[in-house]
Amino acid sequence: MAGWAPPQLEDFILTERLGSGTYATVFKAYRKKNAREVVAIKCVSKKNLNKASVENLLTEIEILKTVRHPHIVELKDFQWDKEYIYLIMEFCAGGDLSRFIHARRILPEKVARIFLQQLACALKFLHDKNISHLDLKPQNILLSSLDKPHLKLADFGFAQHMSPRDEKHVLRGSPLYMAPEMVCSRQYDARVDLWSVGVILYETLFGQPPFASKSFLELEEKIRSNQPIELPSRPRLSLECRDLLQGLLKRDPKQRLSFQAFFTHPFVDMEHMPSARSLDKATSLVSEAVKKDQEGEAAAALSLYSSALEYFVPALQYETEAHRKEALRSKVNEYVSRAEQLKALVASSNRALLEQGCPAREILKEMSKDKPRLHAALEVASIAVAKEEEGRDDHEALALYQQSLGELLLMLAAEPAGRRRELLHAEIQTLMGRAEYLKEQIKIKESQWEAREGMSESVKSSCTLQ
Repeated sequence: MAGWAPPQLEDFILTERLGSGTYATVFKAYRKKNAREVVAIKCVSKKNLNKASVENLLTEIEILKTVRHPHIVELKDFQWDKEYIYLIMEFCAGGDLSRFIHARRILPEKVARIFLQQLACALKFLHDKNISHLDLKPQNILLSSLDKPHLKLADFGFAQHMSPRDEKHVLRGSPLYMAPEMVCSRQYDARVDLWSVGVILYETLFGQPPFASKSFLELEEKIRSNQPIELPSRPRLSLECRDLLQGLLKRDPKQRLSFQAFFTHPFVDMEHMPSARSLDKATSLVSEAVKKDQEGEAAAALSLYSSALEYFVPALQYETEAHRKEALRSKVNEYVSRAEQLKALVASSNRALLEQGCPAREILKEMSKDKPRLHAALEVASIAVAKEEEGRDDHEALALYQQSLGELLLMLAAEPAGRRRELLHAEIQTLMGRAEYLKEQIKIKESQWEAREGMSESVKSSCTLQ
């Protein structure tokens, strides 16, 4: 069909060929009526169909007929004649994710994250309906346009309605993106989609999938190996991003991240993805922050401003109209400035509390010389406080607070009633307050940077995300 003229379809004018697969060719087309609406038409030659192809096609039609989601390609209609079956679909002018990655070699983590959030959104919708895709790869992920790319999941020819316990014995999908269990045991379930998501994320960040090979023999060897997937050291990624990749790319599906853990993972953070609801959530939180601020509750106001900024940043990314975006950025800068003033107020009162708490910690250290583990945890807490006072690495200070608190809470559970227990309880409360405060500072700093700088130059040059 590759060299033939496009098929004739009464209501459409078929033009350039967009791509072809095992049993179908996709054309760009215009609807003759309705202001020449642009669509993509998947033309399936009936003579090319065997039983498996018919089943795949019927599955695709059945699934897409019922699915309506902003991140899934819409099936508008389907028709057939003597020679072909036609799937009339939404046209995505941005091409596929594979071409988008290769044109840029790698994507910045911020861009990869927004694409991942959109993919997660589509997968959550499908997962809730018990649908697995089973052929996730960059070629099956389309972009609505190049100037405002909006990810759209496509090609459900392999998709199946699968309950989590269903196992299939048919080899499906593309080897580079296939979960090892599909090749090695031919027994698999819905978790194969999570492996594929890991491979896609890996490719966006490092420029090629983890099993990239020069031959099929080399590819098969890598798939069947027991070696864990190693992440390149460059480019540098955030700890959350690396943690997600390592969780998704577990060869053993039992050790792989679950769907629930994926959807709630801090790097995916679906709650804060740019969406139409981001601004509403931000506005609601900032109203509460202003109220607390007027009532003189500085700490509560600071916390609410911080939470509001976590929604304002994605709201800025979602907004595409230049004047509205600029007005929003100006408003956000006002809130950032007020948060900075409140931070100074809260910091001075916290410092006073910290100084009061210091003698208690020293007394506790003296009282815990017979308990080396408790003494060591208190030492870590002191180092955390010192690091925070230096103000050079808030992330490291927070990690030390969390480390000491983990130990101290275990010690508290085993500590008998008495003076030491009372002091330990009070110290834990103080340290918890400091850790929470520090978390807020980190969030505010990150939101400040995002709000003031907007999306980084690399994001701007790669795309303006809708």
